[in-house]
Amino acid sequence: MPTSNTGARKAALSLLIACAVFLVACNRKVSSTTSEATPVLSGPPNTTYPMPPLKTEGVGAEMGWTLVDGRRAKLADFRGQVLILDFYATWCAPCRKSIPHLGELQRRSGTRGLQVVGLNVGGPDDRVKVAAFAAELNIPYALGFPDKPLSDLFLSDDDSIPQTFVFDRGGQLVKRFIGYDDSIPKELEQTIQSALMVGSK
Repeated sequence: MPTSNTGARKAALSLLIACAVFLVACNRKVSSTTSEATPVLSGPPNTTYPMPPLKTEGVGAEMGWTLVDGRRAKLADFRGQVLILDFYATWCAPCRKSIPHLGELQRRSGTRGLQVVGLNVGGPDDRVKVAAFAAELNIPYALGFPDKPLSDLFLSDDDSIPQTFVFDRGGQLVKRFIGYDDSIPKELEQTIQSALMVGSK
């Protein structure tokens, strides 16, 4: 009957969409054995709180992270550079796909003032896996663990990962990418190259 065919088509379409979206992003509230997907988005931030510029003093200056070697870093340390903050987990499949591209960007543009920082938000059990993960994927950029106020601010409206934030040399957020698929590398590259050209000597 036509009605049952329409229902079957809708069910099949829903299943195909769900399968496609699964490959794009992970929800960090679930364990490494399960994941809930979200669509790829990019654009300006849409957070509950206003996204702060990088500042050398005042509110937001001390927000930062602890690097894997125990040193501290904060947003204000990167003023004058183009900064990429990438929130990831070792168990997140789209994160694993995005990291080689971020590594290539760091290798190619690090001398021009680009700094990529990977921030692990996979939970306490995931922290111990970061060193092996970095070696496995040959990650050339700094890795750390964000302070709770930082991750709460940046992921307040959507905690899907990977999430990639691009800041210009003046500390202003240029673009936020949520998820990762084949459309992201080109757009991320264009965003970074534009940011690198502004204020470069």
